[in-house]
Amino acid sequence: MAAPFVDTAKITVRSGNGGNGVVSFHREKYVAAGGPDGGDGGRGGNIVVEVNDHMSTLMDFRYKRKYVAGNGGDGSGKRCTGRDGEDLVLKVPRGTIIRDAETREIIRDMSDDRPFILCKGGRGGWGNKHFATPTRQVPRFAKAGLPGESRDVVLELKLLADVGLVGFPNVGKSTLLSVVSRAQPKIANYHFTTLFPNLGVVYVEDGMSFVMADIPGIIEGAAEGAGLGHDFLRHIDRCRLLVHVVDVSGSEGRDPVADFEAINEELAQYSPELAGRKMLVVANKVDIMEDPVLLDKLRAHVEGKGLELFEMSAAAHQGTQELIKRCAQELAQLPPVVVYEPTYVERPPEVDTEGEVNIQEFDGTWVVDAPWLQRLIANVNFSDYESRNWFDQKLRQSGLFDKLEEMGIKDGDIVSMYDLEFEYQR
Repeated sequence: MAAPFVDTAKITVRSGNGGNGVVSFHREKYVAAGGPDGGDGGRGGNIVVEVNDHMSTLMDFRYKRKYVAGNGGDGSGKRCTGRDGEDLVLKVPRGTIIRDAETREIIRDMSDDRPFILCKGGRGGWGNKHFATPTRQVPRFAKAGLPGESRDVVLELKLLADVGLVGFPNVGKSTLLSVVSRAQPKIANYHFTTLFPNLGVVYVEDGMSFVMADIPGIIEGAAEGAGLGHDFLRHIDRCRLLVHVVDVSGSEGRDPVADFEAINEELAQYSPELAGRKMLVVANKVDIMEDPVLLDKLRAHVEGKGLELFEMSAAAHQGTQELIKRCAQELAQLPPVVVYEPTYVERPPEVDTEGEVNIQEFDGTWVVDAPWLQRLIANVNFSDYESRNWFDQKLRQSGLFDKLEEMGIKDGDIVSMYDLEFEYQR
């Protein structure tokens, strides 16, 4: 039994926490003033996403939903830095889109070969070697590592194909794909033979080739979730050219014009932009056509809309090469496959600053420690002016500066928060 096709998955990812810095002093015979030598904590592991061209579904994410990278190791004496946490690499099929689970915004389109860091590991804490100054030669404090990032994301696979075959079930899309490429889709004379998209590489003369996809299960109501269409319409999003296959044999008593319009309506409901994409129309099964009037009726309707109609019998290999050559000509003039630009905007975290704060003073250095402060610093970009202002605003709103003044801090004293140090100014 074939593995099910999975094209969406919701997962939780968390990068590793940074290791803690350590308090240590150099102790060696005949060395009177060894000084502080506490090493830094290691960096937490990142969550990295990479493309794997041997994968065609998101099946690997169906059962395991939580992914956590390794934590950084704590520092040690002799200025030894803790080991970095091991990165966790998630492999996804090419064409996977990473979305924020809450806002549905696009974080990254995995259509190229560049790895993407989805969650950065927490920074390692500083050991006491960093806090030695001429006036503070024996720092008896170090810093804890910062926590890693955590987020819920949705992985959504949109197949990378140049040409998408659309049409009702059992009109001959799978047969056409098998004839013009080396793909081997399951073919039978009943509806919904194709239960997941099939891809095939079509080779044209002069060394040109393109990727064709057979999109299954589009029926009336597909855009609202009927049949299989709602699950697979997304795979047409990237197709530059649509080939609309219509059964004109009359063997099932269907009206080709009504079928043609029904599928176009589903495409329009799913995406108006998709409905306006370049389309070629194929009248298939002409070799077993019972009533030529059906073909004439479809031709008049299609050409009246300014579209090109091809007569074909995929099963008899009749007219397939003409269609493929026309597809190649169209693709040479159409823009490249769509790559989705990120729409995600990082939002300031909601950090509750009501928790307890531990403040200690060591020779004019005020060491501040609080769980909420860890989370706050981990989400600040100190190279960005607005981010620094937001950080300063949060500290003032928390009452931290008022508390420091009550304890006697002076202008020019050093405030130390994890791996951040700054001079205090009123």
